[in-house]
Order: sequence, then structure tokens, then C-alpha cells
Amino acid sequence: MSRVPTTEESQSPEVLNLAASSVDITREICDLESVSGNETRLADAIERSLSGLDHLEIIRDGDTIVARTNLGRAQRVVIAGHIDTVPLNNNLPTRFETLDGVDYLWGRGTVDMKAGVAVQLKLAAELTEPIVDLTWMWYDHEEVSDSLNGLGRLARNRPDLFVGDFAILGEPSNSRVEGGCNGNLRVEIRAFGLRAHSARSWVGENAIHKVTPILDTLTNYEPREVEVEGLVYREGLNAVGISGGIAGNVIPDECMVHVNYRFAPSRSVDEAIVHLHELFPGYEITVVDSAAGARPGLDAPLARQFLTAVGAEPRPKYGWTDVARFSALGIPAVNYGPGDPLKAHADDERVSLRQITECEDGLRAWLTASTD
Repeated sequence: MSRVPTTEESQSPEVLNLAASSVDITREICDLESVSGNETRLADAIERSLSGLDHLEIIRDGDTIVARTNLGRAQRVVIAGHIDTVPLNNNLPTRFETLDGVDYLWGRGTVDMKAGVAVQLKLAAELTEPIVDLTWMWYDHEEVSDSLNGLGRLARNRPDLFVGDFAILGEPSNSRVEGGCNGNLRVEIRAFGLRAHSARSWVGENAIHKVTPILDTLTNYEPREVEVEGLVYREGLNAVGISGGIAGNVIPDECMVHVNYRFAPSRSVDEAIVHLHELFPGYEITVVDSAAGARPGLDAPLARQFLTAVGAEPRPKYGWTDVARFSALGIPAVNYGPGDPLKAHADDERVSLRQITECEDGLRAWLTASTD
């Protein structure tokens, strides 16, 4: 009696067709579902597809794959992208569609950020003689807790890989250059009162009522627009949650407002925290999460060459991205990838096919042109 193969045994190992177009590679890797925590299959496929290429050294850390050239160039560029996605919602497998005369690839991960990863994979395989040495990084667990982030883990395990003169992160930017990023701070602001029966409310102090000044401050707050190295970053300060109350007949003795502050990279995390204490004096403030922003770094020589090659007018990145990790290590970094950020995580996530090819053409032109 023959043994029935296990599911794993019956699945042939995937090898990506990196000779295909960047559009077709995007579709191929999107259809390899890789919701955060389930990246191994795609990481395996990436590793198999690049192994054996003589111009690349392959390094693996968990489900993060690194491929780098060692050509003895005077400068090194790091180009990175995450391979995980947020959960699906009936948006795989991918499909092509045309809307208002624009051709799109529809499906989870097309924007955030497998189109960028596809461009990077194709160029990693094809560019055997780039003008700079290249370190390509495809990492796991970007869409979840910072403590799990594969790029952060790689930096801790292999800091030697984070040596470079410039970095590019393939986050969706409509195939335009977005420099640096805002910082991100989340805090809990608490008001306290005195619990009492609601029938005798005058003997208590209602903590929910006491957060009224917090909400007034948030409502009337005018976000700053801050110019940093020629780019104007718009800040944001908003309540993103509120909780309080014990029962329908009890005056609450505690209420918490969860506040998110997006601050320009001209401020440090500590300065951002001080600013919130100035705005909300007398309240207990607990920091839940914080991440420093990143200055644009567009004055770096490689950055200027990159902007010239892709013909881009740089813009600020309002959201936080992993460019901040490179910036913290002293590597100037920008965001450059296909896809409209407004469609990231959306149920109708879709990327313009033209933007995929534009991004590939821009990077290829820069990485193969003379720097003279």
C-alpha cells in the first residue's frame, strides 16, 4: 500500500519567474498569500529564485532575505521592501481591471507593497554591474507590532548589513519620491474623579466630564506645517479612542482619551512628549508607542543623483515608515514605490500597471547610468 503524500510534500517548491515583466512578478507574488506571520512560503520562493546567481550573496534571517553585490564599488545603496500584508478580505487571487481608462492589478498586497518588491526582485536578478554596490532586503512582519519587525530584527542580528550611503524603501508613493517621514506618538491621557451612585451624582466627580478640556484642545488644535530641508511636513493631533464608565448607574472615576500625534521630523520623540504635556497640563499622560521621524536627507550626493535620474520632485512622507530605521543609523533614506498610499490596506487595493513600470524604469536608469 503506497503512502499518501502530505500536503507539504505534494506542493512543489515555488520558484519565481524573475525573467517575466515586473507586472507579472507582482501578480505572482501577490497570489502567494503572505499575511503577517505567514511569510515563509514567499520568503522561500524569493530565496530559491535568487540562489545561484553569481553576482549575489544570499543571506537569510528568519523570513527576511538579503541579497547583495560585492563588486568593490565606492558606494553602497540599500533597497528594501516588506513581503507581508494585512489580512485578506476576499481580495485574492489578483485580477486585471480597467477603470476610467487606467489599467490596474487588483488584490491584496498590490499596493502595500508587493509591486515595489516585484520591481526590486527583477532588478536584483538582472543588474549584474550596477554603478554602486547594492544590498537588497525583503523583510517580514512589517504590518504588525514593532517588536516583530523583520528589518528591526535584522538590524539587531546583522548590523554589518546596514552599511550604506543611501537607502530606498519601496513603500507606495505613486512612483514619486517621498523624503523622510513624520514621527509617530501614541499616548493615553487620563482624568480621574470620584465614583458615586448616579442617583446622588453630586457626591461624586464625573471623570468623563473632566476630559472635556482635552477634547476642546484637540478640536481647536491647529496642526503645524514645518519645513525640513525644503520639504513641508504637515502634523496631526487627534483622538483615536476614548474609554470610561463602570455601569449605567455609576458616576465614573476614570476616563481615558487615546491620542495620536504625528510630528514633523524636526522634533525628537522627547520633544513631542514635552509638547503634549504643554498642551494637556495637569493630566496623567502615558506613552503607549513612539517612533522617531526621519529627515529627508536629500542633500546627500547619491540622493541628488537619484532625483536627477528618476526626474522626480521630492515630496514629504506624512506617515511613518521604516526609512526612520535607516535614518537612525545615519543612512539618508527615501520612499519610492508604485501604488497610491490611499489604497494601501483597502478592500479594493489596486495598483496602476503604468506606475509599476515607471518605478522599474526609474531605478534601472539610476542604477545603470554613469555618475560622472
